[in-house]
Amino acid sequence: MHIDWQALASVFGVSLLSTVALVGLFTLGIVALSKRESASVSGGSATLAVTGAYACFAACAAAVAYGIFIIVS
Repeated sequence: MHIDWQALASVFGVSLLSTVALVGLFTLGIVALSKRESASVSGGSATLAVTGAYACFAACAAAVAYGIFIIVS
C-alpha cells in the first residue's frame, strides 16, 4: 500500500485553515452581536455592528452550503 503523504498533508492543511477561518468568522459575528447589546445599553446606534454580524453569519452559511454542494455533486 502506498500513501501519498504530500496529498494527505495538503488536505489536512486546507481543512485546518478552513476550519479556523470559519470558526473565526463565526466568532466575529458573535462579538459584533455583543457590541450591539452594549451599544443598546449605552444608548448608541448599533446598525454597523448588526450589519457586520449578519455579514459574518451569511459568509459562514455560504461556506457551509458550498461544502455541502461539493460533497453532494
